[in-house]
Amino acid sequence: MQNIAPFPLSVCGIEELTGHCETGVSHVLSILDPDHPEPEAFGRFGEHAKLELRFDDIIEPTAGKIAPDAGHAEAILGFGRALQAEPAPRLLVHCHAGISRSTASMALILAQARPELPAATILQGILGIREKAWPNLRLLELGDAMLGRGGSLPAAAAALYCHQLRIRPHLVEVMRRAGRGREVDAAATAVLPD
Repeated sequence: MQNIAPFPLSVCGIEELTGHCETGVSHVLSILDPDHPEPEAFGRFGEHAKLELRFDDIIEPTAGKIAPDAGHAEAILGFGRALQAEPAPRLLVHCHAGISRSTASMALILAQARPELPAATILQGILGIREKAWPNLRLLELGDAMLGRGGSLPAAAAALYCHQLRIRPHLVEVMRRAGRGREVDAAATAVLPD
């Protein structure tokens, strides 16, 4: 992963935050559910810049929930631009489980930082550091449009979903019950590399 990332980065869930307290993280992108308290682990982190966003891990508008929107995607990209201006940044991205919102956010930051890289390379790199990655499709779609990538990030995510479903077929039902059937359907139409 580090060979495609212009700076050291990592991704985790809330339960794993304490393991990153002393890793020299300079920037944290923290994505939480709207009503979740700030994780106590941040009290043990050294000085760092932090962007905290609050939205639910959904891909379709849902009553009583906050879906990722263009404002969230722009905030992530803005944080990524500021990060690139730093001399030696070290980024940590987290959400509740370190699987969906965080990996999608990392994909957007990398797609912006390395516009010459194909989306498939970026998503495979993320899978390399977070083997259970399942990036939030809505967030990828929003960021892909802002970056002018022509749908390549969602298409690459479809191949990643297909990979995950081959390993973890039980996720088909889990994701459909969670209202994320569009991601499962995308996996069925994915074009996989030879």
